[in-house]
Amino acid sequence: MGFMPQLQIYVKVVVDLPEGEQPQRLGREICRVVKKLYGVRDAEVSSIVSPDER
Repeated sequence: MGFMPQLQIYVKVVVDLPEGEQPQRLGREICRVVKKLYGVRDAEVSSIVSPDER
């Protein structure tokens, strides 16, 4: 198998948080889906920012 370069792709995701939903749980779920669908090596949430905090 040939050399495969490793890349880091940064993606900004803006969601409307359903009432009662925890942002951390939603972030973990998004990472889980990205890993499963795209077979990525790793996915992580680097920050969670509320529009009030901008």
